[in-house]
Amino acid sequence: MTTHFITAEIDLQATPSQLHQEIEAELQRRGEPLRWAVTSVDSEGQTAQVEAIVTVASQQSAVSK
Repeated sequence: MTTHFITAEIDLQATPSQLHQEIEAELQRRGEPLRWAVTSVDSEGQTAQVEAIVTVASQQSAVSK
């Protein structure tokens, strides 16, 4: 298992709970989120910048030495 620092740009949603669900869904596509934070909001572009730490299962190498 490895950890990764990622950033994501998320479209703002109608309600805070919808935004939370959209952030969680995007992070799940990239791994298992350990923690995340909205670090900036572009009100003109209607997007939120999210920074997160996610874990990803390591793939075992099929090549034996």
